[in-house]
Amino acid sequence: MGKYMRWFVKDSALIPLAAIVLGLLCGAAIMLIGGYNPLVAYQALFIKVFGTRYDFGETLRQITPLILTGLSVAFAFRTGLFNIGAEGQVIMGSLGAVWVGIKVDFLPAFLHAPLAVLAGAVAGGLWGAIAGWLKAARGVNEVITSIMLNWIALFLSNYVISHFLLRKGQQRSENIHSTASLTWSQLGEWMGGSRIHWGIPLALVAVAVFFIILWKTKMGYELRAVGHNPHAAQYAGINVNRNVVKAMFIGGVFAGLAGVFEALGVFGYQTVAAASSGYGFDGIAVALLGGNNPVGVLLGATLFGSLTYGSAGMSFEAGVPPEIIRVVIALVIFFVAASGMVRWLLRPLTGGRKKEGAAG
Repeated sequence: MGKYMRWFVKDSALIPLAAIVLGLLCGAAIMLIGGYNPLVAYQALFIKVFGTRYDFGETLRQITPLILTGLSVAFAFRTGLFNIGAEGQVIMGSLGAVWVGIKVDFLPAFLHAPLAVLAGAVAGGLWGAIAGWLKAARGVNEVITSIMLNWIALFLSNYVISHFLLRKGQQRSENIHSTASLTWSQLGEWMGGSRIHWGIPLALVAVAVFFIILWKTKMGYELRAVGHNPHAAQYAGINVNRNVVKAMFIGGVFAGLAGVFEALGVFGYQTVAAASSGYGFDGIAVALLGGNNPVGVLLGATLFGSLTYGSAGMSFEAGVPPEIIRVVIALVIFFVAASGMVRWLLRPLTGGRKKEGAAG
């Protein structure tokens, strides 16, 4: 059995699972120190997520943007880039979709909704491509530019809404036309009035698209080659700069879709905000937990979304502050990052001690 456990750990399949367990256990210890009952707290979290059809639907809604921002960050990682700008790409995706959803009023739903989705996806992609172009053409580190672009996106969005889309007397845009809505009304009603939308199945499609692009196409091979070794890729005749821009554009499309589905499927408008939603930054953690693998991102987003939505149950039923869940998430990320320490803790399960004894 030790042989199979060693294989499991070597392939890093067990590391995220162990990190989750360790994070939950450390979170339980923190609750005990604070005078809270961790068993009651985690039970309340579970009930909040799965207790009713409404809550389960809202959990799915919470998971959806995390899948897409996680894919955005993971795609960049796979191509040797660090996309910190998913937050701004979410905002621009939402803005593009809302603009088309409000300003275009002459198309039927089967054309209007796809056009709004396309506009938001392209807006997010182009916003990501700016950081890619600056890196390719000027050698500017994408971490710096993408962070700066997050703030530019926020204030640009606020300006556009305030001057061109503002609903009179309110700090938000007008509502989008019904023909641009992605609300899944029938399923939402069956699930207790939860805000289910068509972006949920489309996010699963995005997971498949991620895999197909990177591992089943020539373009994906070139992108991964650039990520592994740009100098070797250039020697092999691959246009490195073009692939850098392309990778950031595709990553921006994924993040832009997160904003699109929130705008068209959940709210139906965009607000003048003092701060961003945080989905883009959470996407970094999701990508890290998922090992930059599309299926791993899906599972990581499911965990993060469930913990985030379920924290309300911990707060109301067990009296545990919702910030504790953020501590648990931070601990999970810490243990994923500290994979060497996790492997050391798992050595008794993998036969590590026995191997050392035989060697001695």
